[in-house]
Amino acid sequence: MSATAAPQHCPTPRELDDLELLTNGGLLPVDGFNRAGSPVTLTLPDDARAALSEGGTVELVDPEGLPLARVRDDAAGLAVEPLTHAQYGPFRRLYLSPAATRERYAGRAVAVVTDPLTDEQLDQLRDAGPVLLLALVGHGTSALSAVGLLRATLAGTADLDVAVVAVPLADHGDAEGDARLRTAVVANYAGDDPVLDLVEGGTPPPAVAAIVAEERPAPDQQGLVLFFTGLSGSGKSTLAQALMDRLLERGGRTLTSLDGDVVRRNLSAGLTFSKADRETNIRRIGWVAAEISRHGGVAVCSPIAPFDETRQQVRQYVADAGGAFFLVHVATPLEECERRDRKGLYAKARRGEIPEFTGISSPYEEPEDADVRVDTTGRTIDEALDDVLVALRVSGHLDLTGDDLAPAARAATRAATGGAHGPLNVLFVCTANICRSPYLELRARHLLAGDASVTFSSAGTHGFDASPMDPTMAHALTTHGAAPSAVDDFRSRPLTRELIEQADLVLTAEAGHRTWALEEAPTAFRKVFTLGQFAASLERVDGDLHGAELLAEIGDRRSAATAEQDIADPYRRGPEAAARCAGQIEDLLATVLPRLSSGEVTR
Repeated sequence: MSATAAPQHCPTPRELDDLELLTNGGLLPVDGFNRAGSPVTLTLPDDARAALSEGGTVELVDPEGLPLARVRDDAAGLAVEPLTHAQYGPFRRLYLSPAATRERYAGRAVAVVTDPLTDEQLDQLRDAGPVLLLALVGHGTSALSAVGLLRATLAGTADLDVAVVAVPLADHGDAEGDARLRTAVVANYAGDDPVLDLVEGGTPPPAVAAIVAEERPAPDQQGLVLFFTGLSGSGKSTLAQALMDRLLERGGRTLTSLDGDVVRRNLSAGLTFSKADRETNIRRIGWVAAEISRHGGVAVCSPIAPFDETRQQVRQYVADAGGAFFLVHVATPLEECERRDRKGLYAKARRGEIPEFTGISSPYEEPEDADVRVDTTGRTIDEALDDVLVALRVSGHLDLTGDDLAPAARAATRAATGGAHGPLNVLFVCTANICRSPYLELRARHLLAGDASVTFSSAGTHGFDASPMDPTMAHALTTHGAAPSAVDDFRSRPLTRELIEQADLVLTAEAGHRTWALEEAPTAFRKVFTLGQFAASLERVDGDLHGAELLAEIGDRRSAATAEQDIADPYRRGPEAAARCAGQIEDLLATVLPRLSSGEVTR
């Protein structure tokens, strides 16, 4: 590259989606990045920003290096000059510009699809005549991947007079800004043709459901990245090896080890221990692990990974690949790690002989989103490994806590999961499983993080299958401390009789949901309450009762369910309604969770 050549930059998947709609006119009146009031932004590295500040341009390329556009500073942000567009990729023929769409499909009613189509919606489309479906396949918009949503949409409409166009409209985490973008994009594609609102609810037909099941496998069938992080000498590599031994002994899953030292000798040979190179090493490990998870395998990684930003990047790699990311923080204290240091690395670091050594001259940022935290101080490997095994069992990803464990290990497992019969299973219920019940599920998990004696799930009486959480309610949830990654991973599901029967306690947002649940499972009367009713009923039972003992007693001492106890539905009622709903939920959980838990509730 010559000295005067423009620097190149590969945007993130979301930014690439935005770029495609900027260059084809789909986002008009937004015509560039970083415009005032627009969530369509582009983050550039230092060298690219320097080139722009000097009046130059930056070339935006795809992951394979194909130049797509140039950007330059203008008075309002970053102007975009198209160069070319993506040439290949699954269903690329369906990615049309608004102009091409209107020319080809003018006169059709237009409908928007972000979720798998249901029988009711397909009946509506059949009656509507020629229809154009805009499948919003941008990053984060659908619960399915772009390919999955297109496959499901085409399968469901195979016998209908329906055309499908793929629109890469991404989600930016800005509820109001994204709503404005969606309105503009649909108008640009629809032109003068009418826009049809699809009915809500229903069940996907078998052909669609099969694709959804393939896209969203059960946790124990999902590709899995087990990521151990901790200081040098914390025991993370030893724990990771012990877990791999258990997996190999059990069989049934393909397994790949991505140990930090081994990776450095092979995948990352030539990298130094500078901060930049260490982070490059972690990203390489994460990318390979994500690809393993994409194909249903299990990858076990055990780098130090001291920085949260890089761990979050790896988490996103795995999410984009459709895998599950399980973070193990091996939290052995620095003093213990130094005491174990047979190579003398910590001593050399303290003498200044090893620069940027994690824990001494370079920081270790403790994760706040770990799935399990393990301190190996004074414990055997089997004892420490039990913490990981129990957490994996509770998450549903792996169950390695069988009878082959030592008696002490089995006892520890039973204690951690709430006794011989496993943890208490609490099911929260609302209407669509996208506002109130996911807030309850994720917030309860956050408040009882580390307490394996009780598990939480949710469902909706009239919910879609595999829809993300409502953005406005999700914002309220993260404001109260829940991890954004947990919100991103959430997917809705419909309430079934089987879910009710499997639960130890069913807590509904409204009395109407309770009635619906009891119609499905009449014999579950003793364990189905509204959340407000359950909170009020606690006053009628012995205050020393907790967990399963409490449930055995409270079924006979319940108070009546009243409308005043209902949690009002905030859906599409704006941020203030969401905040009121969140406040009511917070108050109720503060009353209920200490009585369900065997430990302390963290705020």
